[in-house]
Amino acid sequence: MSRTPSIPPADVQERLSRELNVWLCTVRRDGSPHLTPVWFVYLSATFWVGCESRSVKARNVVADPRVSVALESGNAPVVAEGDAHVHRSGFPSTVVEAFARKYDGWDVGRQVGPDGERALLEIPVRRWLLAGTAQ
Repeated sequence: MSRTPSIPPADVQERLSRELNVWLCTVRRDGSPHLTPVWFVYLSATFWVGCESRSVKARNVVADPRVSVALESGNAPVVAEGDAHVHRSGFPSTVVEAFARKYDGWDVGRQVGPDGERALLEIPVRRWLLAGTAQ
């Protein structure tokens, strides 16, 4: 189902605000997929995902920004595509606050260990492939 990128159906918007995990698929250098469940927030037609700066997903996005995201339920699938951008600093305060609200005060920008620099993936939706209806 291809919809206007910025306007998913109301029931999908509600799920995006409450569901805790989305599956993120990035592309490895050899072209194979890398699929991981991640915490996310969805704001203004954009998925935001926090990760470690040196993670496989962050490295993959730097090499090839094409990604897909999917909510966990296969009974009412929500799948979108976009091109991701890696932020290594200057995380938007609205995004940091949204993560804290959704995940009990979790700070998406907090350093983890001495070398645990955080990154924030920004994924504007290019198109919705499935928006709550199995085909």
